[in-house]
Amino acid sequence: MDSSEAGRRLIDGRFELARPLGSGGMGTVWRARDIALDREVALKEVRPPDPATAAAQPGLVVQLRERAVREARALARLAHPNVVTIHHIVEPEPGSDGHPWIVMELVRGGSLADRLEGGPMPVADVLRLGLDLLSALRAAHAEGVLHRDVKPANVLLRPGGSAVLTDFGIAALHGATGLTSTGALIGSPEYIAPERARGAEGLAASDLWSLGMLLYVAAEGVHPLRRATSLATVVAVLDEPIPAPVRSGPLGPVLERLLVRDLAVRPDAEELEALLRGASSALGGAAPVVAPPALGSFGPATPAPFVPGAGNPYGSTVPVAFLPPPAPRRRRRPVLLAGLLAVALAAGVVGLVNWLPDGNAGRAAGKGGDTKSSGTPSASGPASPAPGTAVALTPAPAPTPKASSQKPVTPPKGSMIDPANIRTAVDALKQQTGTTTFVDLRVYDGYVLAGIPTAPGARTVDSWQYRGGVAKRTGPSGTVKPDEPLMDMAALDWDALPALLAESTKELGVDNPSSRYLNVSPWMSAPAIRPYLSDEYGQGGFVLAGTDFKIKKVYRS
Repeated sequence: MDSSEAGRRLIDGRFELARPLGSGGMGTVWRARDIALDREVALKEVRPPDPATAAAQPGLVVQLRERAVREARALARLAHPNVVTIHHIVEPEPGSDGHPWIVMELVRGGSLADRLEGGPMPVADVLRLGLDLLSALRAAHAEGVLHRDVKPANVLLRPGGSAVLTDFGIAALHGATGLTSTGALIGSPEYIAPERARGAEGLAASDLWSLGMLLYVAAEGVHPLRRATSLATVVAVLDEPIPAPVRSGPLGPVLERLLVRDLAVRPDAEELEALLRGASSALGGAAPVVAPPALGSFGPATPAPFVPGAGNPYGSTVPVAFLPPPAPRRRRRPVLLAGLLAVALAAGVVGLVNWLPDGNAGRAAGKGGDTKSSGTPSASGPASPAPGTAVALTPAPAPTPKASSQKPVTPPKGSMIDPANIRTAVDALKQQTGTTTFVDLRVYDGYVLAGIPTAPGARTVDSWQYRGGVAKRTGPSGTVKPDEPLMDMAALDWDALPALLAESTKELGVDNPSSRYLNVSPWMSAPAIRPYLSDEYGQGGFVLAGTDFKIKKVYRS
């Protein structure tokens, strides 16, 4: 081993290691001095931290080497003030058991994860953070580089406050072959985009979702979908509503626009920049901050406390009035959009995980199929209808939409997770849409959400809400999935629900659930009913039942 004059370990004859800055699944980052140029740098040692891990996975060392080279090439293609600068890469000799070292600039301000351990940031700082990171991502995307792991631990803060995006070790380069095993994703469960959790790769929109979740955490001080385990967190990312921001001021509507599961309505980078700049203008103009109104398709939920991970500064490898949901994307002039947003805000003022197959598509409230035919659930579990068929005991009537003005009626008493109240909600939705054949149905204690096709056989889906005795459309919800059946919600035996809930409570070991809801939708292309239960400590999970309300499998968190 080479040593410097000070007796410290010397890498490549010129980089003198001082002390480790942090470590993770892909190695250790060191503070070092480049003795040739007499400057401080950061060296990323790319190796498994545990030798037993390498022994158990012989191909892991080779894979990490390839990722190191890929990271170096990705960063070398980017010359941007908000992207960490790479100076050099030290590659091992061919055939040796050595490992690569990446030489990077040393950012002295610490990581965003470290900063958030002290609590949420002021909204003005979060908006600046968002614009910095968005600029970095736009530069990366323009070069064909997707980051795929945008999270607080991978964001460094310069002393002046500007943000620097780092750790492109799992970045996807255009035209590069994947380096993960089939059916697996690399990333952090809390920040992974729902479409990536379902196996969709190569989308710049996925980095924007991760950015949106990072900004939510920075402004609110909590992670809205963090659960007790990685599996439970991924399920929440796929399936659960996002609580309304309460501390974000004019950033709140931007988060609502950004954190949607439907890729067709999620803003692209250009639109997001206009939204962030509009929010900054509104904040600078002292836009009024009012109490948050009742949400539409997002719905309230109890946010889990955000607990930042260990502060590895170079990462590793896991309101205000709300704007209405947008119509399918049309290009807008950024300056005009920013101005319109500012006016609206001023007037009134949003690791490594295995692929989890789920019947839910990447939308905020629904998925769909065809409405033309039907199947019948069997006593032993859900039927397996042909793709695009509806699961129903009786043919669904053709939708006959009525006027959107609906007079309030006396709201049901007690929780909506009740047979009679669910039937009341389904009937109210039928009055507005003409059908009880839905894409999905989500029942919470205080309200009901549904995805309903816009017409018989239509590929488009609308989000609907039943709350306070009123059923109303809350916006578009994307398009149908031809491999998922629709479900006739009036044909289900809701009287069997109390017994299912009692058995679920027993199976999950949750005597006093503090959070619960019911998801009625396809699971792996078969109709299913999934009660979710958890206590205040995050313990619980969900059960998978067929349309006969009999439990088929238990998923504990």
